[in-house]
Amino acid sequence: MTESKLERGVTVVIPCKDEAGALPGVLSAIPRDYRVIVVDNGSTDATAAVARLAGATVVAEPEPGYGSAVQAGVHAARTEVVAVLDGDGSMDPRELPALVAELGPDVDMVVGRRRPHRAGAWPWHARLGNQIVAARLRRRYGLAVHDVAAMRVVHRARLLDLGPLHRRSGYPLELLVAAAHSGWRLVERDITYRPRTHGESKVSGSWRGTVRAAKDFWSVR
Repeated sequence: MTESKLERGVTVVIPCKDEAGALPGVLSAIPRDYRVIVVDNGSTDATAAVARLAGATVVAEPEPGYGSAVQAGVHAARTEVVAVLDGDGSMDPRELPALVAELGPDVDMVVGRRRPHRAGAWPWHARLGNQIVAARLRRRYGLAVHDVAAMRVVHRARLLDLGPLHRRSGYPLELLVAAAHSGWRLVERDITYRPRTHGESKVSGSWRGTVRAAKDFWSVR
């Protein structure tokens, strides 16, 4: 599909695996004029059913990995602008319009900088790892970012022009690196970061998940 055939508006892509408990709160907070695609990345719970009941479009992505899920949702979107956030309730979809408002012809992507809502909202080991990666992005690639774009708003066509990106946890980092290589202009804005509302994080909820994500991050060049 070419850019000229895309529709105006915003599609929110939510990659999910076993987020049936958190999804109702996330979906109810998304602005009414935004479309929603929930990408079910191999859930064993009622994630897909919950999403459909709330009116979201559900896309099944059998290949495991955050990047696989995000890219499936982006390809399925039919609007000029795509937003991405997690389905665990840690980020507030009501903050999306402020990011969308920053996007324009001369701004390629707007990314959220997570600010913990309260102490303990962001495990220290995950926060430290994020700071290290962000510092590398600033130093090596000249990107004025302090987070790895957990919530982001982007022109769909420009995103697809970057080509395939990391299929697992390294996706957000490789996206930023590819954006730097392509000369994108990025804008970073603060967003609220809260403890996930249900379940355990696949990344920061355990040392094993954090180490796996770190390996994915450092595989990005």
